[in-house]
Order: sequence, then structure tokens, then C-alpha cells
Amino acid sequence: MKKKSSFSTQGQRADMADLTIHRILPNRYADAVGPFVFLDHIVPTLQTKVNKEGTGAHPHRGIATLTYIISGEDEHFDSAGNYAKVHSGGIQWMNAGNGIIHDETLNHDSQTDLKQIHAFQFWINLPSAMKAQKPAYLAIEGHQVPLRTLPHESGWIKVIVGSFEEVESKIPNYSHQFLYHVHLKPGANLTLDFSEQIEVAVFLPTQSATINDEKFNAGDFIEFDRNAGSIALFNENDEASDYLVFGGETYLEPIAAEGPFIMNSKLEIANAYRDYYNGDYGNIDYEKHKEKE
Repeated sequence: MKKKSSFSTQGQRADMADLTIHRILPNRYADAVGPFVFLDHIVPTLQTKVNKEGTGAHPHRGIATLTYIISGEDEHFDSAGNYAKVHSGGIQWMNAGNGIIHDETLNHDSQTDLKQIHAFQFWINLPSAMKAQKPAYLAIEGHQVPLRTLPHESGWIKVIVGSFEEVESKIPNYSHQFLYHVHLKPGANLTLDFSEQIEVAVFLPTQSATINDEKFNAGDFIEFDRNAGSIALFNENDEASDYLVFGGETYLEPIAAEGPFIMNSKLEIANAYRDYYNGDYGNIDYEKHKEKE
């Protein structure tokens, strides 16, 4: 049985410096899809000047951040001493745990002549037990991201989070969760099956698509019902098409969210701010990080 779409919507503008950003999640219909509570789409943009400021140093607690770079170069700094540059196709993943300060700068890829920037940033809500643990970090280059070629060379599926058949991501799973990048050639299709009570959404970053016999537009975020069933992706376009498919089991614990913190109560939010202003998250030593290059 095919899953039914619950709604579709487009993102709101949330631009930063020269980057055009569409905030896809949360939206007017949904605050989360499984453990995923935030999605910004940095739309494809030709960079005219180097971005030196980045996002600026800022704190997080209670979530994991995941930046997936389609094209570009993402430079990461944090107060736990982690530093890395990741290039086109790569992933920056950071478990903020009990508190961290980080900064990211997105520019064109210095390893290629391509001046285009295109990326996504997700926030993944952590179970309460994980919110009290020390921060963790992974930098994954594009060639390290697990990929499964689809039958008849009709496309591929990259496993950013979770697993697909025998292909498994390097990113830790704290609950049942998944994030796939599906790429289909013209005329190709792919059907994905999901069990009962699994929340799942599809985002169409750049092209229109037919999903379960419904037509959707480029930029649409579509969430589906929680009944067991399938999602059939079909590319009717004259060029290859991309789909982000993500979700997981429902987050059952209470959620309290404010600014860069997502906890389980308002008291924990207050404690997160208190610890940040007390300096408990540390500081970023930019010069020391740069020496690691």
C-alpha cells in the first residue's frame, strides 16, 4: 500500500550574508519529522566573494547538527578542539551533547573550479540520556559517504544517516532514524518501504517530482502518514532529479526548544543558558585550529 501525503509546503526565507536560505523545518504544519527538528536549504548560489565571517561562534546543547554539502567547502571550528574542512559531497556532524560552541564557514570548493555553493543543515534531537554526554564530532568527505547504485544504473542512493539494505552510515544512531539522498536519471523510479509509526518526509531541492502518483513542485516539503506503506519516487523530468528522504521513529520525550538549545523542559533550557553564560562550553581557539591544516 502506498503512503498518503499529509501535506506539502514551501520554506520561508532565512538568508545569511550572501547565502540564500530557505527554512524548510519547522514549518506551519510540522515541528519535527522523527528526530529531525530543523532543516535549512542553502539554495544553489554562485559565489562572487569569499565568505570570511561564517555563521559566527554560537552554542548548542541537546542536538546533533549535520551539514551536508552538495557543492562547496565547509570549514568547522568548535570549542572541544575539533577542526576540519569538508568538500563537495561531504558531511560535518557534531553531537552538541551537554554544550559546545561552534562556527562554520561555507565557501566554494577550493579543490575544484566550481564556484557554486549548495548545502543543507539539519538538527537532530537527541534522547535525554544523550543530552548529558560529552560532545562528539565527525568530518566525512564525499568519497566516504556510503552509496548504493540502483539497478540498471538508473541512479543512486547515498545513506547520510541510518542504513539502507546492507549500506550503513558512519554517523551514530541514537534512535531509528534515516536520511537518504536519492538521485534518479530521467524516467527512473525507486520505491522505499516503511513500517508502522515511522515518520517520513521528502524534500525536493531543485526539481519537481511525482511521488505516489501525486505531482509536487521544486522546493516542496512533503510529509506522509504514519501507516506502514511505500513511497514511490518517479522522475518525469528531462534531467536527473534529486530527493532528500528523511525521518524515523516518533520522539516520545517532552520537547522544550529555545534558540540554539533543544532540551526536555524549560528548566533545562534555563540551565543551558546559565552554563553558556558561565563559560562552561569553552571557547574556540581559531589560531590553534588553523595550525592543524
